[in-house]
Amino acid sequence: MSALVLDAGALVAVDRDDRAMMARLRAAQQRGLELRSNAMVVAQVWRDRHGRQASLARLLRAVDVVSLSEHDGREAGALLAAAGTADPINATVVLLAAPGDRILTSDPQDLTLLAAAARTRPVIIPC
Repeated sequence: MSALVLDAGALVAVDRDDRAMMARLRAAQQRGLELRSNAMVVAQVWRDRHGRQASLARLLRAVDVVSLSEHDGREAGALLAAAGTADPINATVVLLAAPGDRILTSDPQDLTLLAAAARTRPVIIPC
């Protein structure tokens, strides 16, 4: 099964009740795409302890949120070196993608460089 990997920009759009983004994600699920992200991406956008991020919380129930390990950190660092970029969370987003996956991002420039350096070569889709 192919996946749509979400970066912080996609989550922020949902948090802001961006109806176009929510429709886009529903359509992806209806086409059989798994929604995937990682815990550090969630940390970039989650600020709620009092139930004010309800739209984001609903989305996250449908997203496979992957934990990261020391190995993942090393792989992300090596990918940053290969791509000549500096954002470790963006690198972990690219590493979540398998062949045939797509990444929905608000930072297509950085992720395109990282994707070119990755073995999986995911498709980068701007938010």
